[in-house]
Amino acid sequence: MKLKCDRRVIRLYAAMMVAVASLLAPASARAQFQPRPVSDPATGEQFHIEGAIGLWFPGTEMQISSSALAIAGSTIDFKTDLGLEDHKFPEFHLVAKGGSHKFRLQYIPLDYSQESILRRTIVFNGQRYDVGLPVNSRLDWKAWRVGYEYDFITRDRGFGGFILDVKYTDVNASLASPIRSDFVHAQAPIPTIGGIFRVYPVPNIAITGEITGFTLGWAPNSIRGDTNGHYADIDFYGTVNFTNNIGVQGGYRRFDVGYELKHDTGAFTVKGIYLNLVARY
Repeated sequence: MKLKCDRRVIRLYAAMMVAVASLLAPASARAQFQPRPVSDPATGEQFHIEGAIGLWFPGTEMQISSSALAIAGSTIDFKTDLGLEDHKFPEFHLVAKGGSHKFRLQYIPLDYSQESILRRTIVFNGQRYDVGLPVNSRLDWKAWRVGYEYDFITRDRGFGGFILDVKYTDVNASLASPIRSDFVHAQAPIPTIGGIFRVYPVPNIAITGEITGFTLGWAPNSIRGDTNGHYADIDFYGTVNFTNNIGVQGGYRRFDVGYELKHDTGAFTVKGIYLNLVARY
């Protein structure tokens, strides 16, 4: 009787072991052979070099004041005083990419030339220009940007990162009349910091926003002396990528630059839409 009972117990244990093995074996196989998720980057994100060329259609708000020989300068509005009209300008961009690291270059030449008859007396660079005097004026602004971007968040459908760059601003402003001519020249590398994000609502359409800027307003007078200034660059745009190599962009950009250098001041706001053709390798 005892032998029969032991055999039943052995059979029961054996049946339990077979059942457990049959349950664990498929689970183990599934865990062992479960396929890993495959990366599926959005269209247009796989490249080493990206270049863009296009046109910017900005509106402008520009004022400048220049003093000399202890004679205070007038605040001159390039539109109301000098007849400046809005124009379109070319723009060029280049990005070199290595993983999450990007090196960026941008160049936008802004050149305004106009003729007008003065409707008020102004003083520029120590010289007086009287009412009714015909003047030719020019503002030549070369806006360079060299920067580094690191994307600390990277996903198949977007990324987020920070930007460190230097905006080299070179501005020439001149006035010329039948009796005199004068000019001022201001140039400086301006370091800026900011951030960038990009999302893909669908795999081939991207929405990007970036903001960079810098100001000397935080620094005490003992550091900045008679110099003050700010630079803000805001850019939002959409990109439609037909393939990984070709796309088009449309967006809105705003430059806001101001400076105070001893007795000279300048305030330049340039903002508007742009259209670019993008090529990648």
